[in-house]
Amino acid sequence: MSVLPRLILMHKHRTSGRVRFLCFSAGVIAFSPLPALAALRDEDYSPTLRFHPTAVVREAEIHLGLPEGAIEPVAEFSAWVDTPAGDVPVLLAAFADIDPPFAAAERTRSRFIAITESRLLSEVERNLLRRAYEHVLG
Repeated sequence: MSVLPRLILMHKHRTSGRVRFLCFSAGVIAFSPLPALAALRDEDYSPTLRFHPTAVVREAEIHLGLPEGAIEPVAEFSAWVDTPAGDVPVLLAAFADIDPPFAAAERTRSRFIAITESRLLSEVERNLLRRAYEHVLG
């Protein structure tokens, strides 16, 4: 069985440090939501399977209508979600420009949210955002 990685897209402002996540109509997981029975694996869960983020990041750029290099993988972040179809890796990537790509968000009917605006997301997504937030802030 082939497990396709999912992606969390974020923007961290270079001077202010403000972190925002791209939120789609179905949540913050690009580009297909996690199933209802998904459960976040422990942080120390380390499967032997690894994914290189380049293809997933390029797919995100194409989906959002952004040029190559507009999104960069965030090194050393990965999380795993247990689903009925198998374990799904979740990677993290950041928009490279100084400002978030608001036009791309608007085109895809998505918006940028702060972690404090995540209370309407599923528990799994909130916990994924918490891990991502802690990772990028160190």
